[in-house]
Amino acid sequence: MRLGHAAPISARMFEGSPYLSVNTVAEIVRLAVAPVFLLSGIASFVNVCTSRLSRIVDRSRDVEPKLLASRGAEHERWLGELRVLDRRMSLVSWAISLSVLSAVLICAVVVLLFGASLTRLHVATTIAWLFIGSMIAIGLGFAIFLVETRVGSRAVRVRSELLQHTVDEGS
Repeated sequence: MRLGHAAPISARMFEGSPYLSVNTVAEIVRLAVAPVFLLSGIASFVNVCTSRLSRIVDRSRDVEPKLLASRGAEHERWLGELRVLDRRMSLVSWAISLSVLSAVLICAVVVLLFGASLTRLHVATTIAWLFIGSMIAIGLGFAIFLVETRVGSRAVRVRSELLQHTVDEGS
């Protein structure tokens, strides 16, 4: 069946080229592979974030019973640490979410690159905006991760009484 000008736009939009060669498909794959390497980098960053989140959760589980068993100044110290851990969990979760959003947008870019190459669909502007959105999302994810590492490093302080502690060797 020959599609002419009278065919509905949806039918014309997905009309494939009858002369699609192996070389053309190879070129499409070559163009679409570059964003796939970006996906690999994003996946590595998500792995780092999830490992960090796991350690923060483990630490919070260690602190909870100490908080419940403590009183006075020690209770306040454990409560402060738990608040910092909660803040860090939230920050890492945001970094993970933004990174995954970036990966999803890159997947959409790859799909549209293939789809636009195989059909006569004109989506270059959409592809560009999706890529820009992906870069904004991963950039924000990196920035939030940086904030989390700063919060974590500021929270790790050695108490002054421990730094001044001496061992009584007379016993």
